[in-house]
Order: sequence, then C-alpha cells, then structure tokens
Amino acid sequence: MSLLKTILNMVLKTAVENMNQREEQPARPAAATPKPEPEPERETITDFPAYFAEIIGTEFPQYSTKRNVPVTELTGNATDEFKLYATRPQQSYKAEWGAPYSFVLYQGATPAGIVMLGDGSSHSKNVKYLISRMYAKKLGLPYINFYTQYPNERAYVINRIKEFMNL
Repeated sequence: MSLLKTILNMVLKTAVENMNQREEQPARPAAATPKPEPEPERETITDFPAYFAEIIGTEFPQYSTKRNVPVTELTGNATDEFKLYATRPQQSYKAEWGAPYSFVLYQGATPAGIVMLGDGSSHSKNVKYLISRMYAKKLGLPYINFYTQYPNERAYVINRIKEFMNL
C-alpha cells in the first residue's frame, strides 16, 4: 500500500508542477485559423451583345462578324417544313419568322457559324428561335446558343464556341 501511495503522490506532484509551469508561461495566442479566401466577384454583364462581340473579336480574330442578321439574309425568302415541337406534325415555316441571329461568324464572305443569345427558355420553346435554329441546321452552320440569365463567364464562352466551331 505504501508503494501505491508513493506512486500516486509522485504522479500528483508532477501534475501540479506541470499546471504551475503552464500558469507561469505567458499565454501563447491560439493558432489562427486561416479565413477562407472570398470568392472573386463575378462580373455583372449588362450589355450581352457588347460582351460577346468583345470576346468573339478578341479570341476569334480569324472570323469577321455581323450582328443581328435576319435569317433571310442567309437563306433568302425560304419556306420549309420542319417539325419544331414533338406534339405537332411537320409544319411550314418561313425564314422571315425566325429571330435574327445575334452574331454570324464569317470566313471571308462565307458564313461559318452562328452565336445566338436568348433568355428564359427561348432556345428550346420560342418558335422564332426554333425556326432560326432549323434554318442554321439546314445551312449546315453550327448554332451556338447562350442563355443571358446565366453567368457566361469568359472561359466558358470561349470553350463553347471552340467546341462548336471544331477549333
């Protein structure tokens, strides 16, 4: 019993000495937890045509561009039958009914691709956009659509155009 008592006294004495030493040492500041870096603010685009014109002009200098191009400028006064909606049969649609192409990219005088800006669900539901898309398809031109309610960050726009234009 005396050996056990001696061991307990030694442990207790060591613990008290350690506590006293901690109290005598100046308090060290707690390790600062690094604050996460704030996310960079996204650019708020207020003029989508100008934003896209700048990107296309800077990143794709091999193309000349024209803005707000009526579908008829590429097709003439065409009328063709398309099935634009799954629930409707083939119907006849005039090119003039299509929404003007936001940008047409040209190699020389030849149209090479189309960049189309829209909002909401315009690209998939609005008949004007669907007509424009079908005439672009008929002409064999890439139809690259962008929704203006989304961020459309520069790198995304560049990569999407490159993908569709096979660059």
